[in-house]
Amino acid sequence: MYQLGDRIVHPMHGAGVIERIVEEKISGKMIQFYVFKMPISGLTLKIPTANTKAIGIRNILSESEIEAVIAQIPGLSIDMTANWNHRYRENMERIKSGNLVEVSGVIKALMHRDNERGLSNGERKMLHSAKQILISEVVLSEGLDYADAETRINAVMMKKES
Repeated sequence: MYQLGDRIVHPMHGAGVIERIVEEKISGKMIQFYVFKMPISGLTLKIPTANTKAIGIRNILSESEIEAVIAQIPGLSIDMTANWNHRYRENMERIKSGNLVEVSGVIKALMHRDNERGLSNGERKMLHSAKQILISEVVLSEGLDYADAETRINAVMMKKES
């Protein structure tokens, strides 16, 4: 069970803070929700407390864990299937995993593809969403402002493994 003020990550929306815990009556049953606010986008979600594990809610990574993820980015492969439908589904599954290394791989591959051939509207939106997920966690974990975190992520995505 999470508490007020806990910093958590929703796999499809990114990092935020539990602002409140509320109870609401739905279909005659009282259900408890976390009110989850993302400081960056201002998005507020209500997450049923009983479903956090199924949804993939987790604590944000520590600063050292974030640094380890960022250190892996230059070595991530950018192999992607040529079929856009399969590529989209594979990337969506990687994002839904909630694993920041997987999310970083999606970002790197889509940024590379954008530089090579351009992206479809769907893939452009996916790139934006994946970047928001990663950047939001970097911001909350390391205390950076959004612009600095985005600049850092963009730079490391274009770096080659040395």
